[in-house]
Amino acid sequence: MVPYNDFMAIVLYTLLSVLIVVLIIFVIRLIKTLNKVDKVVDDVSIKVDKLNGVFNIIDTTTETLAEVSDKFTNFIASKINHLFKKKEREEKEDE
Repeated sequence: MVPYNDFMAIVLYTLLSVLIVVLIIFVIRLIKTLNKVDKVVDDVSIKVDKLNGVFNIIDTTTETLAEVSDKFTNFIASKINHLFKKKEREEKEDE
């Protein structure tokens, strides 16, 4: 019969060997998964770079429309302000 300490050592070494094999398999699968993720990230990066030009065009158009809108609003506001000032001057002259 095998002594208790020797038996436990054999069991421990066997379980440790199994654990090492499982960890090696896990690491190999993890490396494969990371390679796939890397390919997906590269693909997304390329597609974002292609769309970047479209977003720049949209941004430029938006800025231009905002500027035109601001100028139009300022023009209308100045004309309305000019009318009210003109009425105030006429009222002061009548007094």
